[in-house]
This record gives sequence, C-alpha cells and structure tokens, in this order.
Amino acid sequence: MKNSVQLIGYVGQEPEIKILEEGKKLANISMATNEVYFRENGDKVEKTEWHRVVAWGKIAEIIEKYVVKGKKIAVGGKLTHRSYEDKEGNTCYVSEILAIEITFLGN
Repeated sequence: MKNSVQLIGYVGQEPEIKILEEGKKLANISMATNEVYFRENGDKVEKTEWHRVVAWGKIAEIIEKYVVKGKKIAVGGKLTHRSYEDKEGNTCYVSEILAIEITFLGN
C-alpha cells in the first residue's frame, strides 16, 4: 500500500507563506471538500470536510503566485502527522496533506 491522497476542492483562506532562514518557502492552505449523498428516506445530505495542506519549495512558490481564497484546485500528495507543544506545555497533534502536485481547476 502507498500513502497517497488526492483532493479536489476550494481554498478556504488566503495562503500563508513563510520564508525560512535558508530561503526555502513553505505554504499553508486550508481546503474544503464537499460530499453529497442521499439517505434511504430520500433526504439530501451535504457534508464539508476541511483539510490542512502544506507545500514546500517550487509548489509553495506556485501557491504563493496563483492560489487565492475560493479557487478550485486539485492536490495530490501524502498524509502526514506531527505533534508539537503549545505555550501551556500540552501536546497537540496535527494531520495534514503534504502537497506533491497541484492542478488549477475552473477559471
């Protein structure tokens, strides 16, 4: 099995771009995917999931230049997990998509 994720959705906020000490760029975006299905009784259910997407280097540069809130994109990458300590010393866990490729959809 391979760790592979493919998402098609909309960017939820303006990308957050960071430039690290060595000049390498990091991009963070939130992305919404929508699912629509019908229950047995015929009721329509719409469900939105939010995803954290991170990108490094050239992909981050492309995001910085072309991605804006509301843009429809496809992201290919892999699922990653990390943890960190907050200001109060609590361990926080984060799951995010590491973008390996990005495709622009729509206008």
